[in-house]
Amino acid sequence: MSDRSPLPPVRLASEPQLARDALAAPLLARAARLARWVGPGTRVDAGGALLEEQLPSAAEALELTGDDAAALASEAWRIAVDTGLVEVADEAEGAVAAGAELRLLTGGSPHDVLAVWLTALDAVLADASVPDLDGLMDAMDATGAASAVDLSSLDWDPQAEAEFLEGVLGNLYLLSVGEDAPAGGPVPLPALAASMIVPSDLGEPTNDMLEQVSDAMMRLDDQFRLLEPVGLVEYRPVDEALLVDAGEPGESAAEPGEAAAEPPAPGAAEAPEDLDVARYGMVRLTPLGLYGMRARLLDAGQAAPALGDLTDKGADALLDGTAAYPPAATHAETEQWLAHREPLTAARELLAAARGADAGAPLRRLRCQQALSLVGAAAEPALREVLDDPELGGLARVWLSERGLADVPPPSQDLIFWLTIDTVAAQLAAEGDSEELHALVQGLADQHSGFFAAAWRVDHPQTADVLEAVGRLHPDKRIAKEARKAAFKARSERQD
Repeated sequence: MSDRSPLPPVRLASEPQLARDALAAPLLARAARLARWVGPGTRVDAGGALLEEQLPSAAEALELTGDDAAALASEAWRIAVDTGLVEVADEAEGAVAAGAELRLLTGGSPHDVLAVWLTALDAVLADASVPDLDGLMDAMDATGAASAVDLSSLDWDPQAEAEFLEGVLGNLYLLSVGEDAPAGGPVPLPALAASMIVPSDLGEPTNDMLEQVSDAMMRLDDQFRLLEPVGLVEYRPVDEALLVDAGEPGESAAEPGEAAAEPPAPGAAEAPEDLDVARYGMVRLTPLGLYGMRARLLDAGQAAPALGDLTDKGADALLDGTAAYPPAATHAETEQWLAHREPLTAARELLAAARGADAGAPLRRLRCQQALSLVGAAAEPALREVLDDPELGGLARVWLSERGLADVPPPSQDLIFWLTIDTVAAQLAAEGDSEELHALVQGLADQHSGFFAAAWRVDHPQTADVLEAVGRLHPDKRIAKEARKAAFKARSERQD
């Protein structure tokens, strides 16, 4: 994902649970078993691959049977070597031994286990970016002898292929952590493929786009089959019946990489309960997969927060850090932060961090108000201490009044107008032109007679910006015009 804007925070499982999931991932579990199976007679070739004649013994050690047993054993061996679970002890002899990383899986911390798993994930992702080499058989001559293979004829760009897969997984991560993401629900493969090809603002995809989506689905079908054993995803593959060539009813399933039947339009792929959509493939990141993708995004320089990141930080970090969080994530992060603090101390910290005249201050005060709504009556002294504060007095009165507490001094007219401007500025920063902001704007003139005549004089750094927003958003043309005039006066006043 090339966008560097912060992603919604992810809720991760605990490291011990994630480590257990990593150890249970079939591919890493097999690699670890092979590392323990290694003996004095185990030999590898110059590339570190297990000698072909030893693959049956390796498959037997893994209790693998069937036509693909040797291939699965070979794959597990590659992961064992790539992760350091197995090390080449004597290059000249091709002898190997269990590596130091094997001890981390049995005696290391959960973090150590996850570090080994992340290395395995890197290796599998690299493998998944390599095309199916079955097409190279076309380069064989009629006698079966290999001719020179022109790799450029494969139309394969390794970097582009890796970036495509990384982009797909990034989109899957975003779909998994977003505010509207289904709780642990799978994503239809057509929708995921379309997210890389069809512009989000396009109404109807073109036939060429649908063909590209179909091709991408087939690539992803192969890739997700490879990624499932490492524990990154849970995957329901594309129904084999859909791969049958529609023009030749009697033929068997198409070879991997051939186009499938045309997928449903991307917009129709948003109903996982639809059986027809499910036949085109369904995928979800596992809890371990969420951890792995977040780690990769962080390594790539992407802001990818996790819930709980701010628990041990100050109130200023909490209010600024949750500024871009969706409402539910803000609530969850704030609850965790408060749970580690004494209520009165937390309230004082929050109020102190909410002060300021900078551009982010109104939103900090909104986040502070939301946080204080989660604090019990023990916070009352902190709120009474700021009743005379020009920036926090209005917020304090609201908190005290909402709880029906006595001896709350009425706000002055100036404070009412200042608090109104601050509230609208915060909503603008939090959500832009949201429905909530529209409702707030429409009620301004009704709630305060002569609002605009007084509002432009409010000593708030964002008065002009707020009034301009009212002029843009208010549905009543007369009131909108009044707001624009007031904004002009406010800006002129500040310039003078």
